[in-house]
Amino acid sequence: MSESKAMILGCSGLTITPEERAFYRAEQPWGFILFGRNISEAAQISDLVASLRESVGRNVPVLIDQEGGRVQRIRPPLLQHYPSGQALGEVYRRDREAGLRAAWLMSRLHAFDLLKFGINIDCLPVLDVPVEGSSNVIGNRAYGGDPVTVTAMGRAAAEGLKAGGVLPVMKHIPGHGRGFADSHHELPVVTVSRAELEAHDFPPFIALKDELMAMTCHVVFANIDPNNPATTSRKVIDEIIRIFIGFKGLLLSDDTSMNALAGTIGERAANIIAGGCDIVLHCNGVMDEMKQVVSNVPTLVGQSLARAQAVEAAFGHNDGANEDAIRAEFDAMFAVA
Repeated sequence: MSESKAMILGCSGLTITPEERAFYRAEQPWGFILFGRNISEAAQISDLVASLRESVGRNVPVLIDQEGGRVQRIRPPLLQHYPSGQALGEVYRRDREAGLRAAWLMSRLHAFDLLKFGINIDCLPVLDVPVEGSSNVIGNRAYGGDPVTVTAMGRAAAEGLKAGGVLPVMKHIPGHGRGFADSHHELPVVTVSRAELEAHDFPPFIALKDELMAMTCHVVFANIDPNNPATTSRKVIDEIIRIFIGFKGLLLSDDTSMNALAGTIGERAANIIAGGCDIVLHCNGVMDEMKQVVSNVPTLVGQSLARAQAVEAAFGHNDGANEDAIRAEFDAMFAVA
């Protein structure tokens, strides 16, 4: 098997270009991620996924953000519009068991939906716990404003994906809920004490620490490392994510091209690896940026390689559930009056 590099890349459009094909073949990313610009019709998505895998000559992971609500890359009419995490959380607040069932069912439907296209990783659940006044970048993507709700619903969502053979990615470790800025555009700085973070922000990640993948947040925790966002902070990754939270799985950065990160794309990629992330995520498919990424990421080796191999070994499980029955049950819970 070819050695792969510590990165997940996007592509520019609905099909891969000859330049992209040659680039992927030469550089061997560990996986790929799809966005709305890569989506038009069902056969096109399947063909694109297959061609991405063909370009590297192996059955690599393909990721997508298919949460529901406003973060749903494959939309109607291709797939139904799914409710937000907040809408699921409202069911939970009325009836705990119904809420947990709704979260599981929706994720189980995501698995049916995505595997038909060959997509096998969904960047879900969102385990961030927002506070009053925080940026809407998380907002209604969260299941609730307390760690108990977020933990329970996040676990149900993760289990639903895995039941259908799609693997989850927890986000955004160790917590984006207090960000008062949108990290797509600027760097959020969180100034509360570590004790407060341990009580409110970290618990969902601790509870789900045995999941195989997590995505970092581009957030500065000033009382832990005032100089670096979590994504590039050796202190946050080692002391908080790896030791205090206890997460031993594959750690992906959030998107390298988000403006919360400083420096050139190449410098960002180098800093992400130096900080302790296993995988650099670069989403926008811009070739000039991808070239900067590949020159600053290593081949997967050591613990990072072992974590990546653990992910690859986990694909293939399927509970054999009946899609029509699952969909009917879920749709009945969210029937439009």
